[in-house]
Amino acid sequence: MSDGRAEGPEGAAGGAGGDGGADGRRGLPEGISEDRRWLVVDGRRWRRQDPDLPADVAERLLSHLGRGRSGVRTARRAGQDPAPWRRRVDLAKHGLGERGRPWWEQDEQERHERWGSALRQLDALDQQRDVPDVLDRERPDGPG
Repeated sequence: MSDGRAEGPEGAAGGAGGDGGADGRRGLPEGISEDRRWLVVDGRRWRRQDPDLPADVAERLLSHLGRGRSGVRTARRAGQDPAPWRRRVDLAKHGLGERGRPWWEQDEQERHERWGSALRQLDALDQQRDVPDVLDRERPDGPG
């Protein structure tokens, strides 16, 4: 499964979702420009989030992403397994369209299903509380 990162110095995305022609625009739906698909940092391309995400959906997914990243850091510092937190990061990034099948290759229904499924799974993680409460230990008002 792709993580949205480009491979090699030329930045070829590879796979079925590659750019194709010399102009880098083959296969792009009308109105989707190359700069809306990728963010370049230090010469590496990173897939941007789906620009058509509703603001409230993007906010919820970004909240889950931030909590997941924080959980990974905290778990690692505490000598705990960060895997449950990494799962949260992965689900959020899929929902945002930064991983998995590129959002520009999905129709509107597929995009809605992608973020809806990710949010349902992420919200279920909150309900299950299977993720250790390592973050609560660092909060002044948290348990411990």
